[in-house]
Amino acid sequence: MAARRSRKNGRFTKSTSRRRRSKPKTNLTNLAISALVANQITQGAFHSNIADFFTGRRDGVYAAGGDGSYRLTLPEIIGLSGSGGVGGTFTAGSGLTFGKVVSANLRANGMRMIASAVLIPIAAQAMTKVLKKPVINPLNKALKMTGLDVKV
Repeated sequence: MAARRSRKNGRFTKSTSRRRRSKPKTNLTNLAISALVANQITQGAFHSNIADFFTGRRDGVYAAGGDGSYRLTLPEIIGLSGSGGVGGTFTAGSGLTFGKVVSANLRANGMRMIASAVLIPIAAQAMTKVLKKPVINPLNKALKMTGLDVKV
């Protein structure tokens, strides 16, 4: 570009063009880390994996509140289990409430849940550094050629 005179001081300055900023891409690694940590938290607090927690299914069958165990699901918590009330079958006759069930699950699985929530991101960061050049960079180039707004 040609040099121009500045309006303020009359000196010749090189004009700069505005930089285009690309739209931020979805990071699949961060998405996977978040899903793994969320799964560990639901495992620790509610004794069910994240898919079963949200759907109320157990082994592919809808069984929210039907098992009578320390396993909680979201439909059971909000009262969609058919047995009514928060905690579903726990309030019926066993004397167990939502708080007692969650605290028992946390006592049994709390340390593993906390360790997983801390160690999963650390391990993922270490793996990302090790695999950056041989795997991640070529994969990002291939994803860029497909036109998807994602990266690894």
